[in-house]
Amino acid sequence: MGEPQNIKISDAAKLMGKSQQFVRVGLQRNILPFGFAVQMSSKWTYHISPKLLNEYVGIKQEVVQ
Repeated sequence: MGEPQNIKISDAAKLMGKSQQFVRVGLQRNILPFGFAVQMSSKWTYHISPKLLNEYVGIKQEVVQ
């Protein structure tokens, strides 16, 4: 259980060279294949899989922590 179970929106955005809003909207619309968004009342919560994000951006697993 040494690996992070979730990546922050800000970290994913930096890795992709995109804005945080780009990542949020992509997850909300099920466009980005490395996580998901769930609307809880008026707030959204996000899960980004480290493994799937690494595969998406084409880097080795040990780079994102």
